Amino acid sequence: MSEQIIISGQTKQAKYEALLPQIFALTEPESSWIANLANTAAALKETFGFFWVGFYLVDGEQLVLAPFQGPVACTRIAFGKGVCGASWEQKTAQLVPDVDAFPGHIACSSLSKSEVVLPLLKNGEVIGVLDVDSDQLNDFDEVDVKFLTELCTWLVSLH
Repeated sequence: MSEQIIISGQTKQAKYEALLPQIFALTEPESSWIANLANTAAALKETFGFFWVGFYLVDGEQLVLAPFQGPVACTRIAFGKGVCGASWEQKTAQLVPDVDAFPGHIACSSLSKSEVVLPLLKNGEVIGVLDVDSDQLNDFDEVDVKFLTELCTWLVSLH
């Protein structure tokens, strides 16, 4: 399998439809979950040009920074705190069109304007989250939630 991602779609949905099978093919033969998270973050950032894409993994009562693409980030996030902690606590996707309007938002970067966070669920428990930030307001929608949920389900199946 080539480690090159080729995207030809113009719409967000078309890009996801082209990208996900390539991520699946890239990650399926790899036994290292960390390597798979790293390549997934890189593929999402490269395809969509998001400001920040990365993972946080559960370690006790905190989420700890894992593979990511973008500027330096918060290293630890407490259960229930910020958008990532809310996704962990509620076990649901968090779609935030304006991070400044989100109660308790943790500003790892003042350049982040909107965010989508999805839990990585294994046997009903959150083992981590996928966090995607944009430097544009209202940059995420249900299309992102649908395809990123599918991606998260796939990644957890490899863990």
